[in-house]
Formats: sequence, C-alpha cells, structure tokens
Amino acid sequence: MLNSCLMNFKFGFVLIILFSTTLLSEGQNFDIDMLNKINSTSSLPSDKSWNFVSNTVTPICFATPIAMLVTGLSTHNKELQIKSIESGAAILLANAFSYSIKIAVKRQRPFTTYPDLITKKGHENTFSFPSGHTTAAFATATSLSMAFPKWYVIVPSYTYASAVAYSRMHLGMHYPSDVLAGIIIGVGTSLLTFQTDKWLNKKYNK
Repeated sequence: MLNSCLMNFKFGFVLIILFSTTLLSEGQNFDIDMLNKINSTSSLPSDKSWNFVSNTVTPICFATPIAMLVTGLSTHNKELQIKSIESGAAILLANAFSYSIKIAVKRQRPFTTYPDLITKKGHENTFSFPSGHTTAAFATATSLSMAFPKWYVIVPSYTYASAVAYSRMHLGMHYPSDVLAGIIIGVGTSLLTFQTDKWLNKKYNK
C-alpha cells in the first residue's frame, strides 16, 4: 500500500510535467486569452484587496497546523495533535512538490512573456508553473476539510482558497493553467498524506 502511494505520487509528478509541456506548446493562446480577461490593464481599487488576499497565504498556511497542535497540546487532545501533524505534513509536501515542478518546468511569468497584455500588480520573481500560493491554499483547505469534515469548515476553507486562486490571476502573477495545476497538487497531496497516515495507523495499531 505504501509503495503504491509512492508510485502514485511519482506518477502524478510526471503527469503534471507532461501536462505543463502540452500547455506550453498547444494551450498557450487559450491560457493568455483567459488571463487577459481576468487581469485588468488599469489600476483598480480592488487590486490592494487581492494583494492582501495573496499575502495572507503563507501566514495562514503555517499558522493553521501550529494552532491545531497548540490547541491539542493544551487540551490534551491526542486526536487533534495527530490531525495537526497530518495537516502540516500535507502543506509541506504540497509546497515541496510545487516548488520542484517550478524548477523543472521553468515557465516564465505571464507579465514577463506578455508585457503588452498583462499588467504586473504583485511582487514575484520565481517561475510561474504551478501557482505556489494556490497550491498552499488548497492544501490547507483540503487538510482542514479532512480533519474537520463539517460544512462550516469546508465552505469557508475552499472559498478562501478559491479567492487566492483568483487573486493570482487578477494580479497577473499566474496563467489559469498555473492555478489549475496548483489546485490539483494542493488537493492531491493532502488526500495522499491523510490516506497514507490512515493506512499506517491501521497497519501498526492492529
């Protein structure tokens, strides 16, 4: 089972690399056309709001498992402590996976490739594919939803993650395909982490 999970993880990595290569060669026109509709060439009052949403990703993603762990320790809730570790592992794995693909693909930011079409409204210097902010946001949303499968956790979590995904395009930081890949990685790695941990618990707690 564990070997199967690792194989699926490796397969997913290769699949996303192939997916990105296909997009770069065939889907670039659709990608830039859609982004051009989302990203405004003029400065809007909402730009500051979307920048704020993007800037909250890192503190929220790291604070979430830490807050869960602190709460679990202070209340002697072992289940919550385990969930905090699972969430933290899922978020770290998602970010590592995302960054590895960035280095492998080396896709330039849309405002660099199309400076006449896309307005840069944020501050990023790394590669574009996939969206790291989107990856982290959806990894957090998915891990929270699996740890606390209640509608009042799931709906706000994914609403926030979706807002982050949109903000990355509105600010001209990412193509739609970057965001889509970030969603897939964030959700996929979280599911893999939680399912692997569940399998390990069943195996060693028999």
